[in-house]
Amino acid sequence: MNYTAKAIADFLQGELVGNPDIVVSDVSKIEEGRAGTLAFLANPKYEKYLYSTKASVVLINKNLSINGNINPTIIRVEDAYKAFASLLELYVRSLPRKSGIEQPSFIHSTAIVGSDCYIGAFAYIGENVSIGDNVKIYPHVCIGDGVKINSNTVLYSGVKIYQNCILGSNCIIHASTVIGSDGFGFVHAENREFKKIPQLGNVIIEDDVEIGSNVSIDRATMGSTLIGKGTKIDNLVQIAHNVEIGHNTVIISQAGIAGSTKVGKNCVIAAQVGIVGHIKIGDNVIIGAQSGVSHNINENQVCLGSPATDALTQKKAMILYKKLPEMYKKIGEFERYIKDHAKE
Repeated sequence: MNYTAKAIADFLQGELVGNPDIVVSDVSKIEEGRAGTLAFLANPKYEKYLYSTKASVVLINKNLSINGNINPTIIRVEDAYKAFASLLELYVRSLPRKSGIEQPSFIHSTAIVGSDCYIGAFAYIGENVSIGDNVKIYPHVCIGDGVKINSNTVLYSGVKIYQNCILGSNCIIHASTVIGSDGFGFVHAENREFKKIPQLGNVIIEDDVEIGSNVSIDRATMGSTLIGKGTKIDNLVQIAHNVEIGHNTVIISQAGIAGSTKVGKNCVIAAQVGIVGHIKIGDNVIIGAQSGVSHNINENQVCLGSPATDALTQKKAMILYKKLPEMYKKIGEFERYIKDHAKE
């Protein structure tokens, strides 16, 4: 679709500097800008590209000073990144939307499907499933018995939702994610073989949650594994049985959270973090990449390392760690000096 610079500025309530009639039909990175595209500048380290980009329109922050000649039309806004995201959202809303029920697919006679839904080919919807309005279910999705999915939720191809799980409104679940598989519950029998503990609970995902591809969220042994409202989970994350995640928490790729751990709201769990079971992470906690968490963390903490400790302490330790070879060499020289002088 084509938009004029003036139309974009009006939509964003921004200040336009340059040609109001110039038209854009695509977006680009500012460093790779092309004629007929819109770019944005939010990170100061990319400011140099403002003077060389070939993009036709560039969004910039209102407080950015321009110190040279520029070619594109400029739109000044409060936050260029957020403004750009708003435009992308507008574009996505303008795209054609899938609707109807494709064949072959299976919908059990006891299932309830709301209005304006899309159900793709080879989808399976089990007994007593309840699906709200405007839900999009892409091909090869499997929805187990008794599942409830609220309105405006999207399940991409290959998603599996096991029995009795509950998904809120406005959720997005990406391809091949599994929700509600059995928790890893086993006990040693008398012969030392592992005996399976039945997993009788479910998974509850609240509203406005987005979950990436190839994520596994285990059902609770009893009760519910809970993903709080507004939480965002990246690809390749494992969340074990009876875990509870608070509102608006972010979990990055390859993180793993063991059973019955409770994570607070507004937390950030970075890539490849491992968290043991049965502990509590407070609100507003940030855990740095590749950290190993083996104990409770109080609210408002920033942690790094394995075992995870206060970030400032860990950074000091990392600096000292780099100096260990030099220190070891000096200690060896000192020991030899003492030994040589002890003979005199």
